[in-house]
Amino acid sequence: MCLIACAYRCHPDYPLILAGNRDEFHGRPTADAAPWPDAPQVVGGRDLEAGGSWLALSGRGRLAAVTNVRRMAQPLPGAPSRGALVADFVRGEARAADAAVALLDRAPAYAGFNLLLWDGDTLEYVSNRPTPRHTTLPPGVYGLSNDALDTPWPKLLRLRAAMQAVADGKRHIDTLFTALADPRPAADAEMPNTGVGAPMERLLSSPFIRDARYGTRASTVVTVPAHGAARLVERRFGPEGRPLGESTLEAPQ
Repeated sequence: MCLIACAYRCHPDYPLILAGNRDEFHGRPTADAAPWPDAPQVVGGRDLEAGGSWLALSGRGRLAAVTNVRRMAQPLPGAPSRGALVADFVRGEARAADAAVALLDRAPAYAGFNLLLWDGDTLEYVSNRPTPRHTTLPPGVYGLSNDALDTPWPKLLRLRAAMQAVADGKRHIDTLFTALADPRPAADAEMPNTGVGAPMERLLSSPFIRDARYGTRASTVVTVPAHGAARLVERRFGPEGRPLGESTLEAPQ
């Protein structure tokens, strides 16, 4: 994924609410969010090129989501898939904190990533840029894009504000899709400088990216209630933001 906001233990009905956009080349083969044939207890999208996922959850109360880090050196040839970090966690049984600690030793082998791990009890943040580290997050509202947690990029601030309004009971959860669909770029003076050049920075600065080759492929909202099944709603898009469909799934219990 490229943009995430989450409300962790600050909504009266949902211990975890997560909303995010996955931005990717439109030509990269992808499976829609669905139960996984090789792990029926897991629901989420699949990257058919590398085999991993950007966001998935399981009926065992587990969720993982990953973003890349744009400001980074070129990865080594043969670097493992960052999407496998998501797939391995939701299919596994390790506690989020234990999985986070275990990942630190091998984190340098991956291209830059940010990873959120939820096991129904704790929410862990793991990153390998600039150095491997992990944090057990306290209750709160967080934003994550292609830099460190809560780096104040304009699109992150917009989505995090929308999530805060939901957590405070001022907006309905469905309004998160409105925030995810925001196509407005950041003002030039507010854009980050991640080394991709001003035209690309401008394209990437909006929460929702419309382009013929690269853009927002999926917008997803996940709600994890205090009791009952977690719910995932995915809206999919093609080149220039053309709607392709929507799926609503519940994690098997």
